[in-house]
Amino acid sequence: MTADETKSFDLARLLAERGGERYDLHARHLNHQLPRMLHTIGFDKVYERAEGAYFWDADGQDYLDMLAGFGVMGVGRHHPVVRKALHDVLDASLADLTRFDCPPLPGLLAEKLLAHAPHLDRVFFGNSGTEAVETALKFARYATGRPRILYCEHAFHGLTAGSLSVNGEQGFREGFAPLLPDTAVPLGDLDRLEEELRRGDVAGFVVEPVQGKGVHEAPPGFLRAAQELLRKHKALLIADEVQTGIGRTGEFFAYQHERGVEPDLVCVAKALSGGYVPVGATLGKDWIFKKVYSAMDRVLVHSASFGSNAQAMAAGLAVLSVMEDEQLVARARDTGELLRSRLAALTEKYELLHAVRGRGLMIGIEFGRPKSLGLRSRWAMLQAARKGLFAQMVVVPLLQKHRILTQVSGDHLEVIKLIPPLVIGEPEVDRFVAAFTAVMDEAHNGGGLMWDFGRTLVKQAVAGR
Repeated sequence: MTADETKSFDLARLLAERGGERYDLHARHLNHQLPRMLHTIGFDKVYERAEGAYFWDADGQDYLDMLAGFGVMGVGRHHPVVRKALHDVLDASLADLTRFDCPPLPGLLAEKLLAHAPHLDRVFFGNSGTEAVETALKFARYATGRPRILYCEHAFHGLTAGSLSVNGEQGFREGFAPLLPDTAVPLGDLDRLEEELRRGDVAGFVVEPVQGKGVHEAPPGFLRAAQELLRKHKALLIADEVQTGIGRTGEFFAYQHERGVEPDLVCVAKALSGGYVPVGATLGKDWIFKKVYSAMDRVLVHSASFGSNAQAMAAGLAVLSVMEDEQLVARARDTGELLRSRLAALTEKYELLHAVRGRGLMIGIEFGRPKSLGLRSRWAMLQAARKGLFAQMVVVPLLQKHRILTQVSGDHLEVIKLIPPLVIGEPEVDRFVAAFTAVMDEAHNGGGLMWDFGRTLVKQAVAGR
C-alpha cells in the first residue's frame, strides 16, 4: 500500500481535531456513568502520554501510576521490547488466523508459560481474564462430568455469565440471574469446603491466592489442604492468577508461595499482554485437555476467534523475555517488601490506618474506626452515608495534590489497593510514602479541604440512594 492510499485515514489528525471531546464522546456514546463518576471525584484528567510507571499531562506534569491499568501494565507502559516485538510482527505480514494451520508463536508462548508451571502440560489462549476463567469452568465440568464449581466469598473472577457465577460480590451479580449453580465458601474455611465436596457434584474449586477485592491472602496452608480435599473427592483446583500471576506477588504465580501446591488449571491474563493486545491463557493438565478435545470432531468444541493471534502471542513472548531479563519477579518481591514495611510502620502514627497487607507489589491499605472523639465523629458521618468514603477521600488528594493514581479496592471497602507496574523502585516508593503521609497528616489534623470533600461525597451518596 502506498502513502497516497493511506491518506484517507490520519490517526494523528483525528486525535488532534477531536481528542478534546473525549469526555463528551463517552457521555454520549459509551458508559455515561464513567465521565459522571470521574467529574465527581476530580479524576477527569487529560493525559497526553505515558511511559514506564508515569503519565504526563499537557503541561508536562508527571503522575505516578500505582494502578497499572488494574494490573495490566506489569512491565510498565510502552516498554521498548514489547513495542519492538509488535512492530516486528506487523512488519512480517504473517498469514495470521487462517484457523487451519499451526503457527509457531502460540506454541512458543505456551512452552514459555509452562516452563513456569512444570506440573502442567497444555495451554488454551483466549482474549481476556474472564475468558480464561470461562475456559477453566468449562474444562473442569467436562473433565469431571460434574456441574458445580465452588468459589470464595468476596472473589472476583470476571463479569461474563460463567465467571459472574463464581463472583463473590453481590453488587456485580444483581439483575443478571439465573446464573450457573455454583456455591461460595469463606476463604480459608476448610470445613465448609469439605462439606460441599461431600455432596459429590463438585467439578472444581476456583480461588485467587490473593483476592483482588480487599487484598486478602489465603491463610497459610489453606491452598495445600484444599488441594488434598479436592483430590480426595476427585474435584479440580483452579488457580485464578489473572491479577496475581506474571510476577505480581513476588513469585511468577502466587500459588507458588505455598510449597506443594499444584493446581489442575491456572488462569492468567492482564500483564501477559504487555498492555497492548488483550490475551488470556488457561494452563492445564494433559488429561483434562485430552478429555475436552477427545476426538477430531471436537477440535473446535472450545475456541476463540481471536485466540492465539500473532500480535498477542508476540506481546506475550516479549513480556516473558522482559520479566526474565530485568528480573521483575525478584524486583516485585523486594520493592513490595520495602513499600509494605514503610507503610506498615505508619500504623503506629495514624489511628485511622488499621492495617497494611499483601504480597509483592499487590498491597492493601485498610482504614478503620479511630479512637479519638473528633476523628470518630467525622468517621461516623462518612460511614452512615456509605462505607468506603474515607478511602475515596484519601485516593482523591493523592491524585489531585500529589499526582499519584490509586484506587479503592472495592465497593463499600475502606481499603486502597496498590498494584503498580513491576518496574517501580525506591524513588517511587519514596514518592508514594511521602504523599500518603501528607494526606494522612491532613486527615488526622482535621484538614479542611479533605473533610469538606468528604461532606460533598456524603451529600452525593445520600442523594444517590
